[in-house]
Amino acid sequence: MLRLARNGGGFSSRLHPTILRRSTSLLRFSSTVSADSSSPEIATATNMERPGPPPIRVALTNSAGRGVFATRRIASGDLMHTASPVVCYPSLATLHSVCYFCLRRLPNATAAPTASYCSDECMEHAEAFHEVEAKADWLAHDEHCRTQGLKYPLLVKRLACMVISGNASADCLDILQPAPLSSGMISEMERGFDLLRDAFIKADIGDEQIAFLNKQWYIGLLARIRINAFRVELAGGSYEDLLSLAAASVATEASVGNAVYMLPSFYNHDCDPNAHIIWLENASARLKALRDIDPGEELRICYIDASLDRDARRAILFEGFGFHCNCGRCLSGD
Repeated sequence: MLRLARNGGGFSSRLHPTILRRSTSLLRFSSTVSADSSSPEIATATNMERPGPPPIRVALTNSAGRGVFATRRIASGDLMHTASPVVCYPSLATLHSVCYFCLRRLPNATAAPTASYCSDECMEHAEAFHEVEAKADWLAHDEHCRTQGLKYPLLVKRLACMVISGNASADCLDILQPAPLSSGMISEMERGFDLLRDAFIKADIGDEQIAFLNKQWYIGLLARIRINAFRVELAGGSYEDLLSLAAASVATEASVGNAVYMLPSFYNHDCDPNAHIIWLENASARLKALRDIDPGEELRICYIDASLDRDARRAILFEGFGFHCNCGRCLSGD
């Protein structure tokens, strides 16, 4: 994908013309990388099949908390690593047209009430948490999300089912930075919490199984998901599609769902990024270099629509992510 969706309001990054010119490098696939983009398994930091150290590390920055840095020279267009989501969920609009586990588009989409999968492997991966989910009636919860235009409570619902089934720990996202929340935002979240917990209780899920599911956990998780989730927009499955998608600015319909990743969440923002995240066929993310990167250089992606003017970008970043952008492009007035 050549639009991002790092959430605060959606991490939809239309490429600035300068960045678009660099995106031609994305069409060069390095044969030294053997990561399989179609695999539902995720390598959180796949090393390139070259001798030497991994190409990246997470370390503290001078002003933006943790960040991701190159450990060696990375060439423009190189695949730096892949990442599988810790949790993902289809958008309500694509619920019956993508794989319920990996978000791959299904060739014969139906409106079947049951979950659909692209492979037996995905069905096996989802079996435990989907068994928990299938016990409950989600009509009120999902209708609340639909009418209020909410997407992140669906990720919380999926993660809660994963925790109950033993597929995840309740604190698996605690390492991620939470968004600041106003009292009004917290009040709005409480309704979603009540609907989620009620669904489990009415399904006779035992108290000991949902002991983790209190208001503090729910709101804390949503605060982390709010600024760390990505909107997954599939590029169509081939590298030749990437440049045309960037030029066409990728329509909103390309979005198939939302996902939270571990390592990609540590990437800081720049309105003139040197790295980019793409999805080819499913929710397995691929982080690629937009230009040559020197050892020790911080890797940054763009959280928003990079084609906006400076004032609009700064306003969206402050409202959605809580910081004033002082990247080189913003300071130059571009």
